[in-house]
Amino acid sequence: MLHFHVNVFARPSKAVLGPIVRLRGEEFATLAGSGGGPPEFDTPLPALFDVIQQRLMQIPRMDIEPDGYFLVAGGEKLGNRWQIDGHLHEYDNQMHRVEMHGSCTEDVLRQLLGCFGTFDVVYQLVHEGATLKDSDFLRFAELPLPC
Repeated sequence: MLHFHVNVFARPSKAVLGPIVRLRGEEFATLAGSGGGPPEFDTPLPALFDVIQQRLMQIPRMDIEPDGYFLVAGGEKLGNRWQIDGHLHEYDNQMHRVEMHGSCTEDVLRQLLGCFGTFDVVYQLVHEGATLKDSDFLRFAELPLPC
């Protein structure tokens, strides 16, 4: 099960490898801007707000509001219950990012990403303040949450 609170962005055009950071007891390579500091999230997600909403509505048990807030949950037993809540963020008539919080399987995450129009994304960890590429994010999100 993956556990996370992230902003999902399309891969920035000028992102470079950043410093190694320690998160949840493990080391991860971050992404940074070409001049250092955080990446500039200059590439919109390819799908439009309304298209993403329509795609999300096709997911079983999805609830989505007109303002872009969504909630989906699943799992039959206590041990495999999952829930993701999120919010679509549009800027200048383009999809800037999608914030997501909760826990789910990798299959559910991939289903959500498919609604955004690309799998070429990066993950900005909200609480940790680091940006990770997909493979590092998956490794991070599988680690146990700190107490």
